[in-house]
Amino acid sequence: MSEPTRDSAKALYRHTLSFLFCAASKKVFPDRVLRIGHSLGDCYYFSYRSGIALGEKDVQRLKDAIADLIKRDLAIERRTLSFKEAVAHFEENRQSGTVLLLNQNAESEVPVAVCGDFIDLWTAPLLPRTGAIKAFDLFLYEDGMLLQFPPQADGETLDPFVDSPQIFSVYSEYKKWGRIVGVNNSGDLNQLAAKRGVEEFIRMSECFADKKLGAIADKIYQRRDEIKLVLIAGPSSSGKTTTAKRLSLQLKTLGIEPIAVSLDDYYLHPSKTPLDEHGDKDFECLEALDIPYLNEQILTLFDGREVTLPIFDFKTGERKAGKEIKLGRRTVLVLEGIHGLNDALTPQVQASNKFKVYVSALTQLNLDDHNRVPTSDNRLLRRMVRDYQFRGMSAERTLKMWPQVQRGAENHIFKFQNAADAVFNSALDYEIAVLKLYAEPLLRSVSPETPGFREASRLLSFLKNFYPVMPQCVPPLSVLREFIGGSGFSY
Repeated sequence: MSEPTRDSAKALYRHTLSFLFCAASKKVFPDRVLRIGHSLGDCYYFSYRSGIALGEKDVQRLKDAIADLIKRDLAIERRTLSFKEAVAHFEENRQSGTVLLLNQNAESEVPVAVCGDFIDLWTAPLLPRTGAIKAFDLFLYEDGMLLQFPPQADGETLDPFVDSPQIFSVYSEYKKWGRIVGVNNSGDLNQLAAKRGVEEFIRMSECFADKKLGAIADKIYQRRDEIKLVLIAGPSSSGKTTTAKRLSLQLKTLGIEPIAVSLDDYYLHPSKTPLDEHGDKDFECLEALDIPYLNEQILTLFDGREVTLPIFDFKTGERKAGKEIKLGRRTVLVLEGIHGLNDALTPQVQASNKFKVYVSALTQLNLDDHNRVPTSDNRLLRRMVRDYQFRGMSAERTLKMWPQVQRGAENHIFKFQNAADAVFNSALDYEIAVLKLYAEPLLRSVSPETPGFREASRLLSFLKNFYPVMPQCVPPLSVLREFIGGSGFSY
């Protein structure tokens, strides 16, 4: 089997440290029910069920228990329990989400991770020994705790924590909404799919997304006399293009006339594209764009004059003339691209004239009590399906490209997310159940002889936790249609 990539090694480290934290929590607070939340930078958020208050002494006891597990260098083993034994164990430990998932999968043998006397569900590979963990931190945050990892799997030091209050607020809001509608983990979603109640949930999810976009449009409307440029940015497969189109519709209902501009049309000729550290053309860096030309056109429009938008031909690497536009009294430019939050993209535009929207698929779903659904997996499945549907790319090629895509997001997007005026969560809690139908055949086609086989196997195992949902249930204007096809928008 292929060797783990840098990103899969990082995931292995994080999953193992989370497992150790769950083991430590069971030892220190055996009567409390720990639940994993979402990621926040290089951290995972955890809290106790029923909102049990925590203090610094509680956190220190937990940190000491994790450190003790690491110092003892205990073995972490993969074993199996009978279905009956597994259900009894997790019922006793009050892991209701895990029990629900087991009952839905109903396998005669259940894989579990064992370390000393602690047992948890095995959902992904773990490091073989507790001593492999070199660095971590745990500290109070809001109503719970943040478990911090080193930025690299082989790192022994932690970066300073950078708070992202807007991102945390969005996650918390969606978690609360999930509790209200009764869907916080894959087991809850599977129940809806099994009982044919998923169609109403899909409509509710789409309505909730519309409500959030409407609120962003309202913010722009309140500053309509000064905002002339709306910048929409986010990592790959976050749904930026559809979000821009749907936000434009919301703005139109308020009497604002948006004009869409794609940052992709301002690429430099490939001969002028900078090279990355490997000597390959780096199309994701800011310097791959013609920044002076972009700003010249924006300022010309702000001055009330007409410009001809460019269209970049990716086959020839040349720009050609597109449509002519001119701004009216109620017109705003809507510029979508990965660098929108970086002020170096529009250095000649005054801050008061800009409104920045950060878009990402911030899924609130968990697999069970101790295992989360990674946001990056959500986006990777979106990208894989879209690459095959519309670009003729194999799953193997998408998997090969993904680490570079992730590094691009880390270098050019994530560090600017706190500069956003608004955050839009494009994740739909039902979407992985739809993507499953498209992604599974693609993943099964990845050969064991290729570098992507390990990751393909992991994703196939992950998708087993979801019942399929038919794509016919997805509305035509949904962001999911950007990836599976059949959208009511043209792209």
